[in-house]
Amino acid sequence: MTDTVQSGPVQTDTTDLPPSDPASTGSLYERLGGTYGIAGAVDVLADRLYANVSANQNPHVQAFHQMKGHAGFKYLVTAWSIEQTGGPKCYPGRDMRESHADLHVTEFEFDIVATEIAATLFHVGVPRQEHKEFMDIIESYRSMVVGPPGDKKED
Repeated sequence: MTDTVQSGPVQTDTTDLPPSDPASTGSLYERLGGTYGIAGAVDVLADRLYANVSANQNPHVQAFHQMKGHAGFKYLVTAWSIEQTGGPKCYPGRDMRESHADLHVTEFEFDIVATEIAATLFHVGVPRQEHKEFMDIIESYRSMVVGPPGDKKED
């Protein structure tokens, strides 16, 4: 079966989100609540991703989740998000291209995860500007995460 959905940047309408505090001019890291704010959002996101049937249809992703564990995934995503938003350098993982190379992520699968990230940001009440900035970061990694087609059967 082939995907008939056009892939590309996930469009999110942030017009109904509360605006950012105009007095807030710090880094995105600071505006998201620092380590605790980011960790709280990632806690929700990781649970949603592990439970999302569509996000886990790729057998390589499913095997990674089973093999590596939920807690470690939360830690790495939190540390990566802290760094990417201008917080302290604390991410001990591999770069995105290397860490996703064996997962054979498709454009469609990237869109599924990006949509879940956007939904989580809505869910935890991230303001409009910060939502957009974070989703721009996610989108900037598309070419590093999406890989060449691979055998979708389990190795």
